[in-house]
Formats: sequence, structure tokens, C-alpha cells
Amino acid sequence: MSRTSIHFSARTIIAAICVSACTDAPSRIVQPTAPSADAVKFWEALATTRWNERAAALLQQYPPTANGQAQAATSRMLTYLSLAQYRAVLAAETGKDHSTHPSVPTAVAAASVAVLSDFFPLAAAALEAQFDDDLGAPGWPGAKNEDPVAGAAIGRAVAAQVLAQKATDNYYVESPGVPPVGDGYWIPAPTPIVRSLFGVRPFFLTSPDQLRPPPPPAFGSPEFLAALAEIRTISDTRTPEQVAIAVSYATAKPPFTAGSENIEADQLIVQHHRTEREAARILAYANAAAFDAQIACWDAKFTYWFIRPSQADKGITIAPGLTLPNHPSYPSAHMCITAAIMSVLVDAFPSERPRLEAYISTAGLSRMYAGLHYRFDVEAGEAIGRQAAALALGGSLE
Repeated sequence: MSRTSIHFSARTIIAAICVSACTDAPSRIVQPTAPSADAVKFWEALATTRWNERAAALLQQYPPTANGQAQAATSRMLTYLSLAQYRAVLAAETGKDHSTHPSVPTAVAAASVAVLSDFFPLAAAALEAQFDDDLGAPGWPGAKNEDPVAGAAIGRAVAAQVLAQKATDNYYVESPGVPPVGDGYWIPAPTPIVRSLFGVRPFFLTSPDQLRPPPPPAFGSPEFLAALAEIRTISDTRTPEQVAIAVSYATAKPPFTAGSENIEADQLIVQHHRTEREAARILAYANAAAFDAQIACWDAKFTYWFIRPSQADKGITIAPGLTLPNHPSYPSAHMCITAAIMSVLVDAFPSERPRLEAYISTAGLSRMYAGLHYRFDVEAGEAIGRQAAALALGGSLE
């Protein structure tokens, strides 16, 4: 079915979206009565993970580069994408009419196309072609009672609302001000200071400083000197294994930190046979938690302006292949993002807790092995990420 033939009552769309905000019942998957051996299983045909993977591919093709904001731009794109997907699922599920109801996967796909086209305008035509191809592909047998026309209209309507929210989120508007000068203060490079999501409107935080950690150890204090000495020792004795860990967790290239961790989430969703609603919900809350964690992280960075280890001790080297990020040291932004996303995944997949907790721990060590962060940077970043996840899981994106 061509997208040009898709029409739906605006009144029905709005009603479906409004009703969706009041329900969060589990998705009902109608199993086929006699599945064939080669039938497509629903968890292998999830539109949510498929379009999430396509978003990661777009980051490879059109990596964000403006003002060193690649990490933040990636996280912001994935957050609005997964938010639109989740709300599209909720809206489509409320539109059931006897035996036929709006196609939930098509609603997710249509919402994804609209959001991704906004972030990647050069790919808009290709995205629409992928959408048309998906409509023509055979689905899993339980999808035979789904109406793709209604689903597509709902998805695009939801995406329009989400993109209106994105257009006024205050991204890259507020300036952190002029960095202070003196002992213990971070020394910026001549390139633009990375602001990340500083000053952006959050999803769950009541204020940017809500999760602000205590000040780092005073510059020159015994606690600071011990932490600095730890990084100097790592730098002086860095092993090939430590370099490999530092590089593999750096994710300074597409799909960047949030994108890489979304791929981890996609794999878990498929492995654990989650429904479309469950998949969309997991990704939406994980990305929104990471979004808020970055707001809190940069609030702290631009409050304390703390010096990087290699600036405090010129003998500390950065691991091969890595560079010093152009923003203050405390707290670790990587840990803010990672702890937020992985904490939501732990909640969604409790049996995977040991592996996901190990991921968080190793990611933290990787920043120390790289020579980029003190241990207290890592600990503060992890605390912010976990708290942001707790706020997200206790809140609502509906």
C-alpha cells in the first residue's frame, strides 16, 4: 500500500491518542491457530527495534558533528524517536474496533519515519521508501486483523506532537558562561565547549540541579592527590587489555554511546521475546532517563568546572586513539548515560542483571584506563545515571 493512499479521520486519531494516555495494559498478542514452521514470530518482526536499528545506520551515514555535540545529538534523536514509537503503540492499541484494529507496527513505523526524517532530512525519501517496503512485506500471522491505514495515520499524528515538543525543548540555547580560571579549574580547548543537553527541558527532573552531586575533592587535598595518583599509575603501566577496554567503550564514533547501548537493548528485547508495546516502552524510558541524566551531568560540570587528570598532571597520557573531550571532568558523562540506560534495562530484564551491572562497571573503568577521568568522576556519573533511571521508572511518558 502506498503512503499516498493512507487517510484517516483526524477526530479518530486525536481520540485514540488521548485515550492512550490513560492506559498501560500489557499488549495482547493473538497467536495463529496453526503456525507454519517458517512463520515470522512477532518478536522477530518488531517495528520498534527495526527502526531503532535503522536510526543507528543513519548515524553512520549522517553523523552529527556540529559543535562537538555528536553524543548529545544522538541521545536527543533516539529519545524523541522512542518516545514517538511508544506513544504510537499506545494510541494504536486504543483504536480497536471488533475484529479489526489499527496496525500497531505500522503506527510505530510511520512515527519513526516522521521523526527520523526530521532529524535526517537528506534521508527522508529513502525512509519513506523503506516504510512502503515494510507495508508490502509479509508480517507475522497474528497481524492479519490489523489495519495499516489507520495505524499509519495514528503514527504520523503522534510524531507531529512529539516533534512539536522537540522544537521547543531549548536545545543548544543556554550558554554555560565563561569558564573560571585558576588552580583546579578545567582548561578549555579553543574549539567550542561541548554543552550536551545543558539547559534543555527534562522529562522527569523538576530542576537541572535536582541530581547535582556534592563537590569533588578539593584540588590539592589528600583525597584529590590520591585519586590523581591512581590515574597516573594507570597511565604509567597501561596494559594492552586496558587500552582495548578504553577504546571499545569510548564510542566516540557512530552510533556513539547512546546508539551503541540502544543496540544492546534491541538485542535483549528480541532475545527475551518482548512485545511491540514492551519494546517501545523499554527504549522510551531508557532513552529519556539518559536524556535527563545528561542535563544533570552538565549542570554539575558547569557548576564545578573541574580540571581533567591530564591537565592536573602533565605526565598522564590519554590512551592511544582517544582524545580529551572539551568539557570539564566532573562527573563522567559516559557514566551518566550508561548507568541510566543500563539501569532501565536491569529493571526490564532482571535475569540479565549480572551482565548489565558488569557493563556499567567496565564502562567506568574504561574512562580511568583512558586517562580521562578520576574514580570520583566515574562514581558521581554512575550515581546520576542510576537516579535518573529511578525517576524515569517512577514517572510516565504517556
